[in-house]
Amino acid sequence: MKRIVEFLNENPVQTLATVSLDGKAKARPFMFMAEKDGKLWFCTNNQKDVYKEMQKNPSVAVSVSNEKYEYLRLTGDAVFENNMEVKEICIENPIVKGQYESTTNPIFEVFYIANPKATIADFSGNPPYEAKF
Repeated sequence: MKRIVEFLNENPVQTLATVSLDGKAKARPFMFMAEKDGKLWFCTNNQKDVYKEMQKNPSVAVSVSNEKYEYLRLTGDAVFENNMEVKEICIENPIVKGQYESTTNPIFEVFYIANPKATIADFSGNPPYEAKF
């Protein structure tokens, strides 16, 4: 998992894909927040479509690449949890702080990826790195 966390931290803007409310794929920029207790955590706003989409269908995919043409694919299920310790970690990010101001903001939600599968690969033809969780 260490390598996955490092890759996400080194490439701070990822793409999160969900199944939209009309059943079609939908992707948008997202940011990984932290690894805590062996879980990969993200945050969002419960007024957004992305939150509603993950409530209806928790299957998600995260993808990101770097300047060396390496890329990471992470899939699993979004699980929302009112984890104040994780919210405290998230709110330290100035972007998150600017949006939510406080961990007690009622629209501020955190989630982790359950049953994760992650791969780091490149276009070299070398075998990909498959994370063990």
